[in-house]
Amino acid sequence: MQAQLDQQVEKIIDEGTGAKRSVIVRMASTDEEISILSGTASEAIQKRKLVQSARDVLPLPFNNISLPPSGERSAYMQRKLRSVDQSVVAQVAALNQSDVTSDGLKASSLDNMKPLMKSNIVQTSISDSRRQKNDANVLWISNSLVVELSKDNLAKLPDEVPGIEGIYPNRTLSLPPVSEAEQTPEAVEENKTSAWGVEMVGALSAWGAYGARGSGVKIGLLDTGVDPEHPDLVGKVSDWAEFDRNGQEVANSVPHDSDKHGTHCAGTIAGGNASGRWIGVAPEAELAVGLVLKRGRGTDAQILAGIQWAANLGVDVISMSLGGVWFDPEVRDDYMNTFISCSRLGIPVVVAIGNSGNQTTGTPGNDFFSFSVGATDFKDRNAGFSGGRTHVVTKSQIIPKKYLPLIYSKPDVSAPGVGVLSSIPNEDWKSFNGTSMATPHVAGAIALLLSATSISTNIKKSDRAYLIQDLLIGSVDELGESGQDHRYGFGRINVLRAIGFAKDRGY
Repeated sequence: MQAQLDQQVEKIIDEGTGAKRSVIVRMASTDEEISILSGTASEAIQKRKLVQSARDVLPLPFNNISLPPSGERSAYMQRKLRSVDQSVVAQVAALNQSDVTSDGLKASSLDNMKPLMKSNIVQTSISDSRRQKNDANVLWISNSLVVELSKDNLAKLPDEVPGIEGIYPNRTLSLPPVSEAEQTPEAVEENKTSAWGVEMVGALSAWGAYGARGSGVKIGLLDTGVDPEHPDLVGKVSDWAEFDRNGQEVANSVPHDSDKHGTHCAGTIAGGNASGRWIGVAPEAELAVGLVLKRGRGTDAQILAGIQWAANLGVDVISMSLGGVWFDPEVRDDYMNTFISCSRLGIPVVVAIGNSGNQTTGTPGNDFFSFSVGATDFKDRNAGFSGGRTHVVTKSQIIPKKYLPLIYSKPDVSAPGVGVLSSIPNEDWKSFNGTSMATPHVAGAIALLLSATSISTNIKKSDRAYLIQDLLIGSVDELGESGQDHRYGFGRINVLRAIGFAKDRGY
């Protein structure tokens, strides 16, 4: 471990510029449940990739996964649960974990981080005003701290503070490159009732068949902001926060869009029909919007702080159309702790896979525990720009060693992302191309699934995110190769079918 930390520090010092380095220091967790959960979920997801049909991923009926503690289960049922390798929620539910709260995770994280917070290096690096307010940049969602250190202090840190798990540069990430659709096919323009993607994913049908429009569901959108006065979004932004490059919340910030990307994504999630067409998958859902990409660029600290803020609000799903391009097969575990924490809180994190084409992905969408999304067009062809590839994790302090190396494929699913009509600031609408446009379709679909079923009330938080993913994956329109591939994932989502399967199984 010491050698690995020294290598991380040396690389950060060599590759950075100036006298100081902004870093994210992650402490080792003493929470045994994280290790058990990450191992069980890793094993189940690994086996899921071997299925020939997405339908094999569908969860067991509600009564079968909501059983008494394992000591009271019949041996037959325990064998049945373990044999359904493709259903991740069945494996996670078999752990019989206790639900956690954001306050509980925060308290545990702060306890783990005491040695780091009390160290002379960190204390001398925090400004007097922040030290007096005890206002260091603690990211309990990832068990880490954002701090700016001199090169000398950074080099000394691994020796001075025991229990450090990783030290990472506070990178700058950006929006995946998004283009405006200059011309849209005639078949797309013939969709007069809604944007074509809203119909394609089954949202219109779900509204009619189940009366589900996302009511009572709150979606965390982390992006460039939002125009809350857009006629399609008025009254739908229930929460707002802006974060600076160190992950600190900006005081007195008011809702606004520093670009237009965030408003476009917000419209696809929850927009109305002010344009004469329905543009949002879940028009009755609420939005908690965090500005983490000022004018399209933001740091890891901003994004992690935004995830933490949304999780603390108790959102039902987080949507992130952002990331940095990634070419290598090996993926770091910078966001893994964060995504596991969100899953424990019952919050799936939906992330764009990136727009740099086949055999590339975007980080953090390529993280093993993200729910990543590729893009399709109106003919259900995969978009040429949509990313996807096989990845591997060889070193991780979160996943038990017996599950390493961990080989997996991304994306998980795909959704409409070509010529997608949605809102932009100043009472306007445009059609954009990108996996950024596909991602909010999936977040909106999750809102419909939750508003049409009893998942939010009947399923433990610790099982909920995995159940939602199993249902969406298991109900896709299967495209491309059988099973999961690099272009479509398991296929293009179909929320009408997902709700039908959920109800059929008692959810």
